[in-house]
Amino acid sequence: MTHPVEISFTAMDAAGLAERPGRVAILVPKAGRLPGGLPRATREALARAFASEAWKAVKPGKALELAFPAGLKAEALQLVLLPANADVATARAAGASIGAKLGKAETLVLAGNHARAAEVALGLALRAYDFSAYKTRKTGDGAAPEGEAPAEPAASTSRTGAAEDARLSDAAGGPGPVADAAPAGTPRGRVVFMHKDPEALGRAAADGAAVAEGVFFTRDLVNEPANVLTTSDFADRLLAMRELGLEVEVLEEDELARLGMRALLAVGQGSESPSKVVVMRWNGGGEAAPLALVGKGVVFDTGGISIKPAAGMEEMTMDMGGAGVVAGVMRALALRRARANVVGLVGLVENMPDGRAQRPGDIVRSMKGDTIEVVNTDAEGRLVLADVLWYAQERFKPAAVVDLATLTGAVIIALGHENAGVFSNDDAFATQVLNAARAEGEGAWRLPLGPGYDKLIDSRLADVKNTGGRPAGSITAAQFLRRFVREDVPWVHLDIAGVALPPAETALAPKGASGWGVMTLDRLVRDRFEKQG
Repeated sequence: MTHPVEISFTAMDAAGLAERPGRVAILVPKAGRLPGGLPRATREALARAFASEAWKAVKPGKALELAFPAGLKAEALQLVLLPANADVATARAAGASIGAKLGKAETLVLAGNHARAAEVALGLALRAYDFSAYKTRKTGDGAAPEGEAPAEPAASTSRTGAAEDARLSDAAGGPGPVADAAPAGTPRGRVVFMHKDPEALGRAAADGAAVAEGVFFTRDLVNEPANVLTTSDFADRLLAMRELGLEVEVLEEDELARLGMRALLAVGQGSESPSKVVVMRWNGGGEAAPLALVGKGVVFDTGGISIKPAAGMEEMTMDMGGAGVVAGVMRALALRRARANVVGLVGLVENMPDGRAQRPGDIVRSMKGDTIEVVNTDAEGRLVLADVLWYAQERFKPAAVVDLATLTGAVIIALGHENAGVFSNDDAFATQVLNAARAEGEGAWRLPLGPGYDKLIDSRLADVKNTGGRPAGSITAAQFLRRFVREDVPWVHLDIAGVALPPAETALAPKGASGWGVMTLDRLVRDRFEKQG
């Protein structure tokens, strides 16, 4: 997987600063306040910069960059405006300003004694993410550099669902043909924070480093192409997290059939990739009932027989985004040894228009026992979630349930790419999730549920149909899921279709997968489910 940039912490010492190569960033709490030990020529240059109109236009969390600064060997110096009383979001934005500019050489961050330095480090790590596994260095004529073999074309999925391309993954234990080629993305040089109390800063930044790795794991999963991230490869990557202390098991199709998960199996029956459910358990909270996290893992969604338009279908590699978030949260919890019990369950399927695929008009029986009329095979994610939600409650008797899914285009129409849609049967639990999202700077907005919306998914032939059409599309999808949640179980459904793969870069991520939700759910665990002390 892609790992966060290496960050170390050391005591403030400007000796030798003039001769350090690479980049230098200075956290400036207010204009004119600089660390001691800077060369005279550098201080004079910075005095001019502080007097400039360009600096006056810099907002908190943003930076002014000076190339080849006077008195320093460094190639660039960033002045990062970060008031002493800055909030968490501003501190992370300051880190992102540094992280977006990292190059091959080392970056030195002069953090002084800033109280938010750990948040700066987290923002830096998150923004420095670079997914370049499939790019290769090329010469001017397009050939691979001398002595390097060009990347071979990706292999196709086998009849069993295992992909040769899966050798690119951590779990498979060896590089594939594409991985043998040198990555084109600029390698990130390590980062050194100079701080008044480096040991305390290192301790404060440790949990953030675990969360950053969880976010990176999620981003990698969402960015992967579907010929690599098959259901089998996805499951293998999750099994590899046993090394972190997670208990991981994979339920195969025969076991899913025995359990009665026919709604989930119907979605994947047109694909050569076998459907699976993966269960991940982190037991750090004693005998307490666990929080259950449930994720939709449609590794590619053609729409099935109700096939999607060709334009934009290539982005349906992200339709496993909910499962990706659950996996990233479980990784973060294991890395930081969370004092909580959490179980993550993901339903892994592929929705393809094969001769065996389910048809519009089919009726399937869920694990709960309810019958579902499939009026549109492109409303498949809720069928997957219905069975996994019921299984999670039957087996684990959770204290609460959160499910995540790139479920509906309708939520993008309602909320754009700024907020995930939040639906719940429990006001107090919904508020806790919203507060966690707010604390982590991840946009979330609650939308309604109610009996009136049930009428839109009433079926003439079965207990329920899988879509109510365009009106209130994200709400009727959530209303469908609510039927598979017991009345006494606090439940939140997060529709992340608009935030999992936004069309442009965000404050803490380059363009591509955002990893939205990992920080929110980690915060929820800390605030609501983690044992204190």
